[in-house]
Amino acid sequence: MEQDVVEQIGTIVGENNYSTRIADLYTYGFDASIHHVTPEIVVQPRSTEQVSKLMKLANSLKIPVVPRGAGTGLCGGAVPLKGGMVMDLTRMNKIKEIRVEDLYCVCEAGVVYDQLQKALGPYKFTFPPTPGSAEACTIGGMVSTNASGMRAIKYGGTRDYVLGLEVVLPSGEIMQLGTRTLKNASGYQLDRLFVGAEGTLGVITQVTLKIVPKPKKMAMIIAGFDTLEKAGKCVSALIAKPLLPSAVELMDSTCIRAVNKAINAGLPDVAALCMIEVDGDPKVVAEELVEVVKVADSIGAVGLQQSDDPAQMAKWTNSRKSVMAALSRYGPGLVSVSLADDMGVPISKIPDAVVEFAKIADKYGVVIGTYGHAADGNLHTKMLLNPESPESWRAGEKAVRDIFDTCLRLGGTVTGEHGVGISKAPYFQKERASAIIAMKAIKNALDPNNIMNPGKMQDWDGYIIQHLRYPCADQNQ
Repeated sequence: MEQDVVEQIGTIVGENNYSTRIADLYTYGFDASIHHVTPEIVVQPRSTEQVSKLMKLANSLKIPVVPRGAGTGLCGGAVPLKGGMVMDLTRMNKIKEIRVEDLYCVCEAGVVYDQLQKALGPYKFTFPPTPGSAEACTIGGMVSTNASGMRAIKYGGTRDYVLGLEVVLPSGEIMQLGTRTLKNASGYQLDRLFVGAEGTLGVITQVTLKIVPKPKKMAMIIAGFDTLEKAGKCVSALIAKPLLPSAVELMDSTCIRAVNKAINAGLPDVAALCMIEVDGDPKVVAEELVEVVKVADSIGAVGLQQSDDPAQMAKWTNSRKSVMAALSRYGPGLVSVSLADDMGVPISKIPDAVVEFAKIADKYGVVIGTYGHAADGNLHTKMLLNPESPESWRAGEKAVRDIFDTCLRLGGTVTGEHGVGISKAPYFQKERASAIIAMKAIKNALDPNNIMNPGKMQDWDGYIIQHLRYPCADQNQ
């Protein structure tokens, strides 16, 4: 990047709010995915006005811009494929309003999810999507990927809580979208357009979110099963009861062994288990626990454990959240990588999906840990690969293809909460083939110079084993 451009950027944000240092640039080339590309500059604006000025400059010079939150994304959405500018929004981290009487709050894009939850706590309110990276991820990033988590079955994802957005277009224009009312029937719902757009249309700087009262009581049951298929059947049987748990987490034996080894979680040594959470009025919780036990027993559950102790439930939840990191300690020479890690299938198809995933792992000789927010059909698979082996990566890519083909055949989707970015782009294009032309037209209308997070989602071209943080396996090498 030319020095005079760097100086102009410095004039906009101030000397302590940008960097071209090699170490900083390298660091901002990552998110939590397998991909890496080094940008030319990192900027940390502190206001919407600064973002607007930066966008005007970038648009006039056709500098690629990648908005970034905490970098917790698992699909390469924040990786700057074309170099250019990474715009780190974490310094825009003010909670501006909490209005429980109107059921909304307003916060800047860089507010961390757990910080918002802490601020809502004294009011006994919550923003409930509960992402796995809650201690780090930002609200802007959650909106950009339509993030959710374990409680989406009962409470929905981020999109269900976005009332309004402040967005800066590539031109620098500042738009106020949506409302601060629970109902909104006026015109095109443009705020919804930016949810899940992954920074390809503009920069989200402020979010108005619907909030809800916290449940009065929570309880959890762990049910073990001697086959993965039975665990999957338990999930669909609960929903068909009908029963709406606040969460149902599924873990296969690979995940159970990894977590027990890594953090001494003390989970039962079974082929698979379900962690089933119910919440609400204490009387309702007690009644639903009885129903959960009946359903689990009818499927053949073993080793049922039950608790309403917050400390015990937190321990169980933490063991589930530790799966991704724990899998990298599963065996020597293997690491957990995010490839086909976030698919969704109809709830009734979970047993079919998990059985097929196991067959695919055997077919290609890869180790796959299957887990996820099974109550809403959102499954995760983490592959354990040798990162220094091109053959291991090729086998993994073939397995990914078959996993996503299975999900689409079962009527599912290639991503439920992590977004598309790079890692899912070819399969996303297959799933949304009839809509790609329209998506490109919208992108071109709002971003005619194609500076916003270029090359992602519908515009990705190529294989997914590219731009890796493991260069020996990169097909570009």
